[in-house]
Amino acid sequence: MAEAMRDTPVVLLAGPRQTGKTTLVRKVAAQEGLRYLTLDDELTRLSARDDPAGMIRSLDRAVIDEIQRAPELLLAIKRSVDEDRRPGRFLLTGSANLMLLPAVADSLAGRMETLSLLPLSQSEIELCVSNWLDCAFGGQLLQPGRPAIGPDLVERVLRGGYPEAVSRPSPRRRVVWARQYIDALVQRDVRDVAEVLKLDELPRLLRALAQTAGQMCNYAQLGSQLGLDGKTARRYVGLFEQMYLLQRVEVWARNRLGRVVKTPKLQLLDAGLLAALLDLNADAVAQDRTRFGHVLETFVFAELLKHATTSDGDYRLMTYRDADQFEVDIVIENAVGQVVGVEVKAAATVREADLRGLRKWAGRAGGLFKMGVLLYDGTETLPLGEGLWAAPLSTLWGS
Repeated sequence: MAEAMRDTPVVLLAGPRQTGKTTLVRKVAAQEGLRYLTLDDELTRLSARDDPAGMIRSLDRAVIDEIQRAPELLLAIKRSVDEDRRPGRFLLTGSANLMLLPAVADSLAGRMETLSLLPLSQSEIELCVSNWLDCAFGGQLLQPGRPAIGPDLVERVLRGGYPEAVSRPSPRRRVVWARQYIDALVQRDVRDVAEVLKLDELPRLLRALAQTAGQMCNYAQLGSQLGLDGKTARRYVGLFEQMYLLQRVEVWARNRLGRVVKTPKLQLLDAGLLAALLDLNADAVAQDRTRFGHVLETFVFAELLKHATTSDGDYRLMTYRDADQFEVDIVIENAVGQVVGVEVKAAATVREADLRGLRKWAGRAGGLFKMGVLLYDGTETLPLGEGLWAAPLSTLWGS
């Protein structure tokens, strides 16, 4: 953040609520002598909406927290920085992705840098600094971190990464927090980004999405479960994406031809929230391990996404599925098109059949293929030939 503020007029720190954005920008405001304003304050929000130009004219350098609550300010900020291009003039935070709105993205193009602050990664929790993605594209795998297998892995996955959830002393208290967090987002924050006539439909839709997390999304089918048309279901899913609850994951294809399924997946961005929506706890996993697989995939996707926000390289997370039902859970592509594939397995045993998708996809990727990794509930890192590896899930927070 400090680097961005040294050469960019506006810096936006974006991500879900309760990830520490306010704490971080308050510290920056105190260190840099910036005025701090939060749009969670009713009077400040009223001023921003009624006289955005006047508010911004009154500020020299400032932190504005929760900018999505008064997006009218963004045009006033654009005008201000066009007149005065000093770097570090405005530090903004946003708990809704305003860059999904074309008018906003266009108004601050070239004037603003966006940084992401997601829930805590396992590397941050374990105080590890190595980046899994940078290492994989460099041809290496991290050494496993603090071991987490079996019940310990389940507990880590169900805990998720939100600081408040991580700090709570018991699974029951974490679930209470997660449910209240989801309710607050739906009942309050959604109003900041869209007009929704029937708010009661959103929790039902979110629970339906949780049941299909990590799967290809059919909006018409999803909507029909709730009495919604496909267009409305798609719009509501877009709201959840804008609020950093989930992300659409596009399908990797080397070219537009071939027999690749183009329908994107939907992934929630925190396994703890997903588990709460599914009423999934450690006892339920022990009784039926099959319910854990999709939550584990969500966990891995979220961890790799967090690594992408702190990496030296520029990476994009996708998925792969072809018409013959060969799949790869996560495909990571770098800026020059090279790819690493990741398959996630919730068991301690790796079988030849578990590699079918990776082998098929690696052949399709050809010279772009760097590595294929099957992450599993074990402790050994072993080569499987043809650039494929089996590696413990704990390499995600390794060194």
